[in-house]
Amino acid sequence: MGIQFCKDGHVCQIVVEDVDETTLLREAKKKKKKKPETPLPQKPEPEPEPDNDDLEKERKRKLLLAKQRQIARMKAARKIQAWWRGTLVRRTLLAAALRAWMIQCWWRTVLWRKLYMRRKNLLKMYVMEEQAAVKLQSWVRMWQCHQHYCQVCNAVCILQAPKSCFTFQTSDVSQALYGGAFNQPEFHIEILSI
Repeated sequence: MGIQFCKDGHVCQIVVEDVDETTLLREAKKKKKKKPETPLPQKPEPEPEPDNDDLEKERKRKLLLAKQRQIARMKAARKIQAWWRGTLVRRTLLAAALRAWMIQCWWRTVLWRKLYMRRKNLLKMYVMEEQAAVKLQSWVRMWQCHQHYCQVCNAVCILQAPKSCFTFQTSDVSQALYGGAFNQPEFHIEILSI
């Protein structure tokens, strides 16, 4: 069994050598069948030879342990691979979320600036309209004052005329001469003696 990593450490390859159990069992049965009958020992042997069955059991036990280790290593490798893939996915998602957050902040700033400029322009228009209305009102009031002043001056001029030219006329004649009724400005003149 072998584990190989790529340069960047992203890929993990596990090479497993597989041993066919059926082949091992057949070989063990053949050995049992071919087992010669043990002749009576003629010479005493100093060391007893291990039995083929014991050797076979030991071999199977070792194979079973090797398979268990292999399975444990594969599980551990899978866990490591899953952890690494999860780490890469979390990094990618974090980067994408940060980029999306930056775009959202930029867009909110653009919208806020547009709203600010719209409010500013509306305020400018309101101020201009108010100034124009005030100026127009002041011109109308000035014109009204000027008209009132002119009427007062005309009335004073009439009253200051020489006594020889001053005659009492009817209201119809005065309206024809001075172009209008005198009901707009009303003057009350009182002469006080001291």
